[in-house]
Amino acid sequence: MNRKALEDLISWKKSKKRKPLILRGARQVGKTTLVNQFSSHYKQYIYLNLERLEDILFFNTLNSVGEIVESLFLKYELKPVYSNTLLFIDEIQESPKAIALLRYFYEDIPQLHVISAGSLLEFALNQVTSFPVGRVSFMYLFPLNFEEFLDASEKHLALKALRQIPISNVAQTTLFNLFHTYALIGGMPEIVGKYLDNNSLIDLRNTYSSIWETYKSDVRKYAKSATEEKVITHIMSSAYNFLDQRVTFENFGNSNYKSREVGESFRSLDDAKVIQLIYPTTEVETPVIPDFRKKPRLQFLDIGLVNYGLNVQHELIGLKDLSSAYKGALIPQLITQELISTNKFSYHKPNFWVKEKKQSSAEVDLVIPFRGLLIPIEIKSGAIGKLRSLHQFMEQCPHGFAVRMYAGGIEINDVKTPNGKEFKLLNLPYFLGTQIEAYLEWFLNQEETH
Repeated sequence: MNRKALEDLISWKKSKKRKPLILRGARQVGKTTLVNQFSSHYKQYIYLNLERLEDILFFNTLNSVGEIVESLFLKYELKPVYSNTLLFIDEIQESPKAIALLRYFYEDIPQLHVISAGSLLEFALNQVTSFPVGRVSFMYLFPLNFEEFLDASEKHLALKALRQIPISNVAQTTLFNLFHTYALIGGMPEIVGKYLDNNSLIDLRNTYSSIWETYKSDVRKYAKSATEEKVITHIMSSAYNFLDQRVTFENFGNSNYKSREVGESFRSLDDAKVIQLIYPTTEVETPVIPDFRKKPRLQFLDIGLVNYGLNVQHELIGLKDLSSAYKGALIPQLITQELISTNKFSYHKPNFWVKEKKQSSAEVDLVIPFRGLLIPIEIKSGAIGKLRSLHQFMEQCPHGFAVRMYAGGIEINDVKTPNGKEFKLLNLPYFLGTQIEAYLEWFLNQEETH
């Protein structure tokens, strides 16, 4: 299946300022498959997997990139046509020396096209004594988002309709139905491929289990100690139960583990992109400053793994509105996953907003910086007048724009808070997670022209 990132790799290939590329992302999100597909744009392709002894030996026994490249071309009997050769160094986290040598590919052999990838790079980067700052570029890969799911499903007209701003009314029912399928199975490439082959959910259970067990087996690589290994194992066995709530580290999941132990283990899982910590902010203006003293919420790598872990897939089949599914926690999880998937060359997690006072606590699902404004996004159904937390945010913020994502059509409403502040509320179908910034541009332009 084609990934949107393939277009970015093609642009990287054509760039005159091309640097060795480090492809980052969790295990099994399709990094190796993506580069293998991309290799068709070259006449010569060298694939190294540094988990294999014969491949890592090139870096362990040779000291210069010139020697390494010469040995590779001799081994694979290739012509030294660097400008039409792709060298892919997979699982590069196995060799901190290989990571450090990337700078010399850039400095000494800039004509050679070099991509590296690894699933646990954040841990390996800490061991690199001389990281090639400014000599490499980064690209991030995640599970398939809804756009990529439509492309993989060959729903090309639906994809075209999704990208039309605003979408037509006639396309909404089709897009809701397709999004519900995507929300059910998630975006892990192996899962999507198998589902598209036979349209059966039953056959996917073993694959979900295998993926999650693979992450569990990586615990030893995440853990810095035997205690952390035990804590991470405990977190991965119990974290799904906290999907609908913010978490406290102390005694997490009815354990006896201390806050420091749990916090360090969560940060390791966050680095691995398996379970991430999303922190709140109390700001109503940019810049967004996360408050790390407040309780975070959990963001899982993929909604399909969440549904499998919670054993709720059967409950989602046939639902017309997913806003209330699993205490209302699934759709915010998925829209946050969609937003994260739009990161390409730099990585940042979104935040949510809280106001925590005895008489007036409030929580808004997401806040997004846009055009110097901090835009609040609520994800729920129900009457506009019941968006109490959103009203509290709007009464404090200096602008008049807000977004609600729900199981309905596109509307712009004039709303007034209980204290009389007027603002514009853009209502969006919740399948538009990857299109939020484009709709904010459209929304603000609409209001500026009136």
